[in-house]
Amino acid sequence: MRLDGEIKEFEYEEERESVEEMNSVSNSINLGFSQQVVVGYALTTKKKQSFLQPKFELIARDKGIIFVPIDQHRPLAEQGPFDIVLHKLLSNEWSQLLEDYRLKHPDVMVLDPPYAIQCVRNRQSMLEDVAALGLTDSYGRVCVPKQLVIEKDPTLIPAEVAKAGLKLPLVSKPLFVDGSAKSHELFLAYDNVSLSNLEPPLILQEFVNHGGVMFKVYVIGNAIKVVRRFSLPDVCKRELSKYAGVFQFPRVSCAAASADEADLEPGIAELPPRPMLERLVGELRRRMGLQLFNIDIIREHGKRDLFYVIDINYFPGYGKMPGYEHIFTDFLVGLADSKNQKQL
Repeated sequence: MRLDGEIKEFEYEEERESVEEMNSVSNSINLGFSQQVVVGYALTTKKKQSFLQPKFELIARDKGIIFVPIDQHRPLAEQGPFDIVLHKLLSNEWSQLLEDYRLKHPDVMVLDPPYAIQCVRNRQSMLEDVAALGLTDSYGRVCVPKQLVIEKDPTLIPAEVAKAGLKLPLVSKPLFVDGSAKSHELFLAYDNVSLSNLEPPLILQEFVNHGGVMFKVYVIGNAIKVVRRFSLPDVCKRELSKYAGVFQFPRVSCAAASADEADLEPGIAELPPRPMLERLVGELRRRMGLQLFNIDIIREHGKRDLFYVIDINYFPGYGKMPGYEHIFTDFLVGLADSKNQKQL
């Protein structure tokens, strides 16, 4: 059984770059060309390895982009100067430091502002904007699965599920995305009794049959890239009556779960309509204030124009997105150009 292949690149082990390395890079910036774009980055070790790949850095260098590691143990104001700050660290202390820096240095583009990221760290709030859109047009309808938040007592889950009218099977996910592996655990519950074995706080979503394929919509500013990923297989009524319990599904690599080259039914493989995605992404960017995120979308099996958003992730694994090197570097150059034009 294959599962959504996106491994979210989180790690709590903090990376500490040497001051000597930072000074060396800073000196090369001062001696370089005036058109250089200086990007300070604060990433975990895993995120740096997956994102700052050799090919990406080579293309960035050719476009005048210089990546400078941020030392979390030194004041941000003493580092740089930066045109852009790129980050994915989730501690409250870091978020506060970065927010203070952003307010004092409005000329520096922070990707993305800490206050904006907060909405996608809670699986209830991350989908509220989608639900509020009520997006329906000639290309299709976008909604969210019926869901229920359980914050405390697990023994009350069966009664709460019955009260809310949720239908089995149910997908269980931790309510909060805090950077730990546990916050990305995924369970599928087949019967009401076993729901008491789950560990709150969590969110329950009605499982929607979708042909075992999910669409990952990567967003980098105005750019949109869609790829297919294998997901949970459909559950028929016979399986629902045959199985009982709560089953945890392991996470697999994004590359291993790619469905772009698979021989799929046309109705399953067909990508969501581009105009609909552009409208959805545009509205979410405006509402959330984010530039770097991805949306996990499924199409209900047998219904060509009915789509569900099941998850939103900040700064996802772009290193596994085909062609990310050029798309992301063009995005950074565009941000710097816009900044220069405003200053002129």
